[in-house]
Amino acid sequence: MFEIKLVTEFDKKFWLSIDDHVSEQGLVNKIFTKSGYVFFHNQKPIGIMDYNLLWDNMPFLNYIHINKLFQRHGYGKQAMEYWENEMKKMGFKMTLISTQVDEGAQHFYRKIGYKECGCLILNDCPLEQPMEMFMYKKI
Repeated sequence: MFEIKLVTEFDKKFWLSIDDHVSEQGLVNKIFTKSGYVFFHNQKPIGIMDYNLLWDNMPFLNYIHINKLFQRHGYGKQAMEYWENEMKKMGFKMTLISTQVDEGAQHFYRKIGYKECGCLILNDCPLEQPMEMFMYKKI
């Protein structure tokens, strides 16, 4: 059975074992602001998702990860639908995500209704990476 729950202190070790983008204090903030979720399959954690509000009024998905053994079972789609519905309940009209153009995630996002809306290119700087593509979805 697949479940999605808000991240809690009990999920700290699991979360930090997956997400190398967040500090312990950053995770504490996600717990406090209720902006992170943990995915469970048969009560065992299998993935995480977190977001923030860009410009204080647009839900932006920061990170989603599902253990490889559980990918391609529909859990990513269920997680995204859950998050979009939660954002809609809060009164938001759209969501925003991003992915590097060399990552396959863009195909998943297109399949579930996201459309390209811009990009960020970081060349010759400490954060250099392939182009970051932004996508949105009306909810």
